[in-house]
Amino acid sequence: MGSRKAVVIGGLQIGGGAPVRVESMLKSRLTEPRECVEECEALAAAGCELARVALPDESLAAPFAELIKNSPIPLMADIHFSHKLALAALAAGAPSIRINPGNMSGEAGLNEVTAAARDRGAVIRIGANGGSLGGAQLEKCAGDRGAALVLAVEEQLRPLLDKGFSDIIISAKSSSVAETVRANSILAGKYELPQHIGITEAGNGNAGIVKGAAGIALMLARGIGDTIRVSLTAPGTEEVETGYNILKALELRSRGWNLVSCPTCGRRRIEVAELVERLKKMLPPTALDGVTIAVMGCEVNGPKEAAGADFGIAGSPDGFIVFRKGSFVRRGAMEEFEKIIEREIINY
Repeated sequence: MGSRKAVVIGGLQIGGGAPVRVESMLKSRLTEPRECVEECEALAAAGCELARVALPDESLAAPFAELIKNSPIPLMADIHFSHKLALAALAAGAPSIRINPGNMSGEAGLNEVTAAARDRGAVIRIGANGGSLGGAQLEKCAGDRGAALVLAVEEQLRPLLDKGFSDIIISAKSSSVAETVRANSILAGKYELPQHIGITEAGNGNAGIVKGAAGIALMLARGIGDTIRVSLTAPGTEEVETGYNILKALELRSRGWNLVSCPTCGRRRIEVAELVERLKKMLPPTALDGVTIAVMGCEVNGPKEAAGADFGIAGSPDGFIVFRKGSFVRRGAMEEFEKIIEREIINY
């Protein structure tokens, strides 16, 4: 799975056989230092392992340096247009920066940035977005937008490799799932560098989650990708939760307990959605790591269909039953639900 080469950002290994990492980007501005720290803490609690931070002005280097000191997770400075911003970020202690070498103030500016990154042991992420493809790139690739994304990445990659700098993460993103999958498939076949994957500007709500999950899952299923971000118009904690759910669905990583529940029908003996919510209140997302709990509406979808679950609850004519790996454990009345769940599952 993923790239052969590894890079390390603030002690976090990416690529080289490491687990697929889950990252996000701060929604707060560096002009709001307290909010930035609180957001980093919330992201860390949700399981985020790396967060990007927009650094649009040199005057924000000082609060960025403070944020690096106070953040519980490694940070990556998101830099555009000015090599001086990249130098300021590195001087502030950034363990990684995201740049576009093509707009780093010419050869001299890029030389300064790569020298500073090398001296500080920092990682550089480069990448191209579908929205920034130029006419020349598209013409050279005969209108193949996936191939044009690859060309755009290589135009950024080549100057760094020519300078002997290889602590690099590459990224090719588009709001099109097909374009993104094609571009990353090509890159994975050509380079051993770690790849950051995602579908950019996926949107919000269910549509955004589905779009991001569809693209990321397609790539991960092909062994492509070392770090992911689900780009949603939503709090970063939702991006992180969705990222872990994608990895969990593909059986690549497990964080907390797994839920299996039936969609319900007219046969149900219990209200499945209600019991799922009651379970969630009792079990924090990070509890019982790797344990699968099933909530099934009736005896048809009960122990047999959910026999693989570590624990299960199924509706019965007079309440519910608890089962373990398909085997009956005990019966219970609905008013005893929390008490029985605590005894049989939480104290497992």
